[in-house]
Amino acid sequence: MNLSAPTQLIFIISLVIAIIGLLAALGVLAFIPLAAVWIVLIAYIVLAAGCLMRGA
Repeated sequence: MNLSAPTQLIFIISLVIAIIGLLAALGVLAFIPLAAVWIVLIAYIVLAAGCLMRGA
């Protein structure tokens, strides 16, 4: 399995999701029904998928 760097778009998407998770953990975004841990986990999965799939 060859790993490649994620594209800039995938990196920015995962970064935005991680920032949303951080803001949810701090209580700024209290209206989000998911726990902050799950939001950050989704960001990590998006970033990992960008590294594993070539051309994504």
